[in-house]
Amino acid sequence: VMSPSPPHKSLPAVITSEYGLVETPGIELLEELGWAHADLMEEQLGVASPTGRASFRDLILPARLRAAIRQLNPLLADEALQQAEIALTTDRSTMLPVAANREVYRLLRDGVAVQVRQPDGSLRDERVAVINWMAPAANDFFLGSQVWIESNLYSRRPDAVGFVNGIPLLLVEWKDITKPVQEAYDANLRDYRDTIPRLFDFNAITILSNGLDALMGASHSPFDTFAPWKRLEEDGPEGVALETMLRATCDPSRFLDLIESFLLFDDARGGLRKVIGKYHQVLGVNRAIAAVQQIGENRGKLGVFWHTQGSGKSLSMVMFAEKVLRRLGGNWTFVIITDRQELDDQIATTFASVGALTKLVKDCQAQNRTHLREL
Repeated sequence: VMSPSPPHKSLPAVITSEYGLVETPGIELLEELGWAHADLMEEQLGVASPTGRASFRDLILPARLRAAIRQLNPLLADEALQQAEIALTTDRSTMLPVAANREVYRLLRDGVAVQVRQPDGSLRDERVAVINWMAPAANDFFLGSQVWIESNLYSRRPDAVGFVNGIPLLLVEWKDITKPVQEAYDANLRDYRDTIPRLFDFNAITILSNGLDALMGASHSPFDTFAPWKRLEEDGPEGVALETMLRATCDPSRFLDLIESFLLFDDARGGLRKVIGKYHQVLGVNRAIAAVQQIGENRGKLGVFWHTQGSGKSLSMVMFAEKVLRRLGGNWTFVIITDRQELDDQIATTFASVGALTKLVKDCQAQNRTHLREL
């Protein structure tokens, strides 16, 4: 069934500064980084379209998703892959937005649990991989610019949506270089959250930029949590422009690493919130991970990861510990030492609220020296 096309608006004859000085260079850089690109302003629905969508309500690109999961799961039956597609595309409109996003994220990170019927009638548990986190080049990176998206009542056209294996993980909103970046949040992102909310069930990161400044954050977070990306490497030059942001976060290997290892859902007081690692956390944690990989040569010494007050040291600890467990294997034990009880409680609570503890906090938090020896 083909849904009618939204009323397309053509670009003005004179190229605006937003398009010529911000959007075009941004798209060209993403193509350089490895994203295939198509301008979807005049998208004609159907199999001939670069998206393969049958409706502007389709948020996942079905043909790209099916091709990707077939390649990633060559030994699984079609029934398992169909179940995985249904699980990903299920209606989550009754859930709170951040809770829906967390549910989809877990499916992407850990794979989709399905049951396949065997010849004897029994059911066997399988897990369908949706993204190959270990080999970025094994995934399909596609950027659509001027993407039409419909909901029950509205039709909107975000500036750019990045799809990985057909799943819309990236949203980019460009603004004229003469306008503040916050306008992309106030005038565009807030509107999209109200009018095409289901897009954000899948969104991993959102980038807002006027070319001179670029900010990255979680789609449902307040504007003041959106942050620049100041450098590509720890000892590299600083810069807050769009090029630094795109190279640091949208290179395929960096993009998948950011999503897999530096995205947390914190179920603390005040409600569930999504947290994305800032540049100092990502660079610091990854440098510490590299030191762990050379722990023999380092004779157990990994270095010092220094934070200013309020810069997220508890979250950095979680990100480091979780990435070591997920990527390096082995039976690791992490001992966290603090110099005061309040800080000990704060860190233990953070580990618990983001789901990093498999036991109750009291079972992991030493109360005295004897208890510490037991743990």
